[in-house]
Order: sequence, then structure tokens, then C-alpha cells
Amino acid sequence: MEAFPHEYKVAARAASEGEVTLTADGIEPIVSAAPIQFDGPGDRWSPEDLLVAAVADCFILTFRAIAKHSKLEWASLECSATGTLDKDGRKTCFTAFTINAWLEVPEGTDMEKAHKLLEKSEESCLVTNSLNAEVTLKAEVINT
Repeated sequence: MEAFPHEYKVAARAASEGEVTLTADGIEPIVSAAPIQFDGPGDRWSPEDLLVAAVADCFILTFRAIAKHSKLEWASLECSATGTLDKDGRKTCFTAFTINAWLEVPEGTDMEKAHKLLEKSEESCLVTNSLNAEVTLKAEVINT
């Protein structure tokens, strides 16, 4: 791993109407638009979708690293995330995120340890740690 601090550079480009193209060196571009709730087309990734996706993605990648370090064997992790956008006084912001996680582990796995590592992953996720919103984890560990 590289020493901190890390920098991530993304560029965005758009005309006066329509899609926004997001680019970063070495990565396929992403096309985004306003979500349907803000009069967008509803058929493109929106900034809101991308933020909630970052929560789910970061949770899984954090768990992968923590599980590897803790030598936990696991088969798969499925995760869904929900972000609640609301008014906080005069500003619009995400006020809460809920992460639902389903972890499949081999027979004989220490289920308590697996659940604790899921909780540690939620606590260690750099994306949610960078946000000013409540985060709730609902996790289930299942034997395969």
C-alpha cells in the first residue's frame, strides 16, 4: 500500500443540458445524470446513486481486507445499501445510510468472529467515516 495521503482525481464534463461524463486516468468513463427525483431521466447513474454505491463497495472491500488479515475463510458477501436524502435545516443532505449484508461462510466457521468482522468493517469503512450521516449495519452470517 502507498503511504498516505492518497489523492484521487476525477473530471466531469457536461453541456448545458443532458448527461455528465465522469473520467479518471486509466478507468472507463461513467455517464451520469440527475436522478428521477430531481427531474432527471432516471436511466443513468446519479451522484446520489454513486455515493450510495461507494458505501456498499467500500464496505465489501474493507471486509475483504479485514477478513484476510484475520484469516477468516468466507465464500461470498452480498451487500445492499440505502441512503436517505432529506432536509437538515436549510440544506439537503444524506442523513442516514443502512447497509444490509449477507455473509456466507464455510461450515464450522466461528459465526461470532465473522459477525464481529462485519461490524469492524462498517466501523472502518473510509467512505462512511468521511460522511456526516448515521450508518446502520444489518448483518447476517450464513453457513454454506
